[in-house]
Amino acid sequence: MSTYRFAARAGVLLATAGTVVLLGSGIASAHVTAKVIGETAAQGGYTKITFRVPNEDNTAGTVKLEVHFPQDTPIPSLRTKPMAGWTAVVTKAKLAKPVSANGTQVTEAVSTVTWTAAAGTRIAPNEFAEFEVSGGALPDADQLVMPAIQTYDNGKVVNWDAPPPAAGAEEPEHPAPVIQLTKGGSGDDHGSMAPANTANTTDTHTEAAETKSSDTTARWLGAAGLVVGALGLGFGVGATLRARRAVAKAGQ
Repeated sequence: MSTYRFAARAGVLLATAGTVVLLGSGIASAHVTAKVIGETAAQGGYTKITFRVPNEDNTAGTVKLEVHFPQDTPIPSLRTKPMAGWTAVVTKAKLAKPVSANGTQVTEAVSTVTWTAAAGTRIAPNEFAEFEVSGGALPDADQLVMPAIQTYDNGKVVNWDAPPPAAGAEEPEHPAPVIQLTKGGSGDDHGSMAPANTANTTDTHTEAAETKSSDTTARWLGAAGLVVGALGLGFGVGATLRARRAVAKAGQ
C-alpha cells in the first residue's frame, strides 16, 4: 500500500471517529438548560433567563414545561415572554421566612412558571424551543438551581432535577437547569438593558474603525494600482518605440 493511500485512509478513519465523538457529545448534552444571554446575572439585579428545551423522544412531542424556583433563595417577580401557541402561568407562594430584596421586605416569591401548549402545538421530534422569563431581584447566592419537568403528548414525564455535581464529578443523567450569579447587582429594573446598550456602542465603534480601516486599505490599493498601471503604460510605450526603430533600421 502506498504512503498516499495509507494517509488518505487514516484521514477518513480520524474524520469518522471525530464525527462519532461529536454526535455522542451532542446526544449526551441534549437536556433542558438555563442560559443568561447577552447580559449579566448579578445578585440583587434583574436579568433574562432562557430555558432551552430539546425534544428527546423520537415519536412524541413536548407539550408542557414546568420550572420550579427555589424558596430559600427566592425571586420576588418574573415576567414571561409571549410564545405563539403556548400559555404561561407564573405562580407565587408565601415564604416561610421573609427576606430583604433591595431594602424591601419580600413575603412571597415565584414558586413555579408553567408553559402549556395549545391544541395542535408541540415541540416535535428533532426540534427544540426556548422559553424566556425576565425579572428579579436575583438572590444573594452563587447560583440559581431551577428543577424542570418536561411532559410529552404520549404521557411521558421527565424530571430534570438532579443538583449540580461536585467539581470533577460526572454530570448526572437528568441535571436541573442552573445559572451562575455574580456579585453586585444594580437593583434597577432597567439595569439589565445597560450591557446591551454598551454592546451596541462597542459594535458601532468597532464598525466605524473597520470602515475606516477598509477605506484606508482601499486607498492604498488604488494608489498601488495607479502606479502599476503607469509602469505598464511606460513599458508599453518603450516597447512600441523599440519596435518602430527596429523596423526603420531594417528598411534602410
